[in-house]
Amino acid sequence: NITSASLQIPQTCISITVLAGCLIYLGSLSSTMLVALTICLVVAIGSTKLIEARAKKYLQRSRDEWETLVKHFHSLTEGVKELKLHRPRRQTFLSKVYDLSVATYRHNNIMTGSLYSTVNALSMALYFIVIGLILFILPGIDPSADRESLIGYAITVLYMRSYIVTIMIVLPYYADGATSLRKLEQLGLSLSPIDLGSEQGALDEVSLRAWQKLELDGVTHAYYREKEDDNFVLGPINLALTPGELVFIIGGNGSGKTTLAKLLTGLYAPEAGEIRFDGATVTNENRDDYRQKFSVVFTDFYLFEQLLGIAEKDLDARARHYLSELHLEHKVKVEDGRLSTLDLSHGQRKRLALLTAYLEDRPIYVFDEWDSGQDPIFKETFYLQLLPALKAKGKTILVISHDDRYFQVADRIIKLDYGKVEYDKPVGDSLDASTHILPHKIGL
Repeated sequence: NITSASLQIPQTCISITVLAGCLIYLGSLSSTMLVALTICLVVAIGSTKLIEARAKKYLQRSRDEWETLVKHFHSLTEGVKELKLHRPRRQTFLSKVYDLSVATYRHNNIMTGSLYSTVNALSMALYFIVIGLILFILPGIDPSADRESLIGYAITVLYMRSYIVTIMIVLPYYADGATSLRKLEQLGLSLSPIDLGSEQGALDEVSLRAWQKLELDGVTHAYYREKEDDNFVLGPINLALTPGELVFIIGGNGSGKTTLAKLLTGLYAPEAGEIRFDGATVTNENRDDYRQKFSVVFTDFYLFEQLLGIAEKDLDARARHYLSELHLEHKVKVEDGRLSTLDLSHGQRKRLALLTAYLEDRPIYVFDEWDSGQDPIFKETFYLQLLPALKAKGKTILVISHDDRYFQVADRIIKLDYGKVEYDKPVGDSLDASTHILPHKIGL
């Protein structure tokens, strides 16, 4: 929609230029008639704008309903098993959810098209009314207007018609483009250009590893949650991390663990308080640089088919080594940084996400319930081999976990309870992790 609107700009500029030239010519014939013509045009344009404003409201509703309809498409495809196995659910979904959304979307589209058609029809009717006023009414207002001036006015106004029509036709394109642009801006995504050759854009591996302290000072974040009257508020959080720490973040579902991880990694900006990295406050200007210090595997992770942005001469060899250690070498091959397939189980895809995190080799790692969906062997491997190996390399690791069998592997445990830190305490050395290490060790 934004592209379609942009393509109309040249023709719009041409039309406006021609109309401006025509108005200058009409003013040279009779300034009095030009004033009267301008008043008529203002009235005509104002009346059509009122209708157009209503059309824009229906267009916005149609755009919003389309998003809802797309969600229903996803429900229809991704929930097909549940719909097939439960006839009342299927009937209710199709009749009361899906069909209702389709009807609403159709109604808003019809109203948008009808109102814009009304605008076009009314503008044309008013246009010919204006010509009639020029020929039959204006001579009485301006007795000095001779026959040649009237003919000049009539012919020029008729000539202007095609350019006025052009402008009226492109108005819906601009309305669609403006609506889509607002929706895009609501995503809160700023794609600022990065000069990869500059010192700011290039990643300095030494600076990434040489750090001393990461602090969250009174950080808060609020957002709306369904079925709750008030906004959920995380914080204020006061937290400090140092290199080589293994920290577990625990708490019940909905306690704010993932939100804290997104705040910590710079995906969310704090609404209050500040994040400091080695004493420097993280701001909008340096937040993207700050994010580059993290390797994260969220529960809703996404896998790319290529190992993008990891420039190493032996990338394929390292990737094959980790695939072997993760028991994926028979399912996934790597060639020129491209993975042969992503058609794997959810647990296996998580292992691929872990592979990507290893290859990124960032100073801070965050794992959001990585063990969910893994079999007991890989759970034990993750907690008792992978995490200690990363820690031995001086990495700082934050693990969001519900599995209390491995809590004593951590150096510290932070427990959240409804957005607040219930406690932040060190873990004793009562567990000798070395007695639980499996014979098979992953070489990091």
